[in-house]
Amino acid sequence: MAVLANILIALTALLHVGFLVLEMFLWTGPQGRKVFRMTPEQAEATKVLAANQGLYNGFLAAGLVWSLVASPPEFAFQLKLFFLVCVIVAAIYGAWSVKPRILLVQGGPAILALVFTVLAS
Repeated sequence: MAVLANILIALTALLHVGFLVLEMFLWTGPQGRKVFRMTPEQAEATKVLAANQGLYNGFLAAGLVWSLVASPPEFAFQLKLFFLVCVIVAAIYGAWSVKPRILLVQGGPAILALVFTVLAS
């Protein structure tokens, strides 16, 4: 169960690295505009905000990776809980404020990772 929890944590971290790339580097390009359904004008007007949001996603990814390599195990467990809950809270807010699908895309893997992390402890 711990292996599955760590795989889900790694997947969640990888997703957030992807969000970082989309928001910091691809936001105004065709891929970023397609993913976020924006016009070129909308993308240009919001690129600084998106880059800031991407940076925060990078911090979440870094924290999740840290939780996978940290020791002792008790400290790693605390890091896992903290960063997974941060991702889940962000997903809940995004679902409420932007679109419900965010809860599934961003929050789904984190929720599963949290459940398996707790069950493995």
